[in-house]
Amino acid sequence: MVDLRHFIQGLPKAELHLHIEGTLEPELCFALAARNKVDLRFRSVAELRAAYRFGNLQDFLDLYYQGTGVLRQAQDFHDLTRAYLDKAHRQSVRHAEIFFDPQAHTRRGIKLSEVIDGIQRARDDARRELGISTLLILCFLRDLSAESAMEALEQALPYRDRITGVGLDSAEIGHPPAKFKDVFARARREGFRVVAHAGEEGPPAYVWGALDELKAARIDHGVRSLEDDALVKRLVADKVPLTVCPLSNLRLRVVPDLARHPLRRMIERGLMVTVNSDDPAYFGGYINENYQAVADALGLDASVLCTLARNSFAASFLDEAARNRHIAEIDRYAAEALR
Repeated sequence: MVDLRHFIQGLPKAELHLHIEGTLEPELCFALAARNKVDLRFRSVAELRAAYRFGNLQDFLDLYYQGTGVLRQAQDFHDLTRAYLDKAHRQSVRHAEIFFDPQAHTRRGIKLSEVIDGIQRARDDARRELGISTLLILCFLRDLSAESAMEALEQALPYRDRITGVGLDSAEIGHPPAKFKDVFARARREGFRVVAHAGEEGPPAYVWGALDELKAARIDHGVRSLEDDALVKRLVADKVPLTVCPLSNLRLRVVPDLARHPLRRMIERGLMVTVNSDDPAYFGGYINENYQAVADALGLDASVLCTLARNSFAASFLDEAARNRHIAEIDRYAAEALR
């Protein structure tokens, strides 16, 4: 009998759906607030952690953006990113593609250079000291205007050597992908890879829009795709990866409980799904906790977990040689662990 907890702990994996601002643990939030002399409306770490109960996506976003207020200088972004990468390393993450929200910071008067320089220094340190590779994906806040997104893109162009792709996040309902068609067309012309959040709270039509209007190479979340058979066939035929975040879906009431999460059905329908942690400080678990939660709730065995891990590298923006190298490591790990 395989000890799945131990198996998951050692399973090599990539994380493709991770908002760095969403890794702000309450302890670090208080430490940065003290460093930057920011007043928090919570009196203690325990009180802040108790506030991590959300009725929907907007409830979460309201608290999430309050948390970003403690991030003021490059060292803050370094400390935040390094804390995540240390945790990821302990959970056998070999590669992470990290989202960040520049508009959440520049609209507070924070220079984009402070954000990117801090994150980059942590990325460099983690590669050298931990052996973790990372890529950076700039996400536009979809509840802001397309003009604001275009401005964010233009501000980021001097840093294109550090940014691999662009994405679309924040409040989904009422903000269809088509709103950002021109911004994403410009991003593609500038050489950026493209991903987009769609089909979490929004309908399957938003997934179609992300594919057709934005030309997204990956769909972040996409759990509502199962409501549209034609969409499922399209996603399968085109091998479009879906970066699923189970504990996020549970905490934001996308699913009432994990036993009813669509992940198993998505796998059975032939979709290329991956498991990720989204905003782990807020949703109760990093990547291994997400693997464990769906394994327990849906009865996924080690072979399925290996498929999810292989998918995570196959769906990444690593080059082919790196993808193949990591997948071979999974195969060696599984052969040894399951013999």
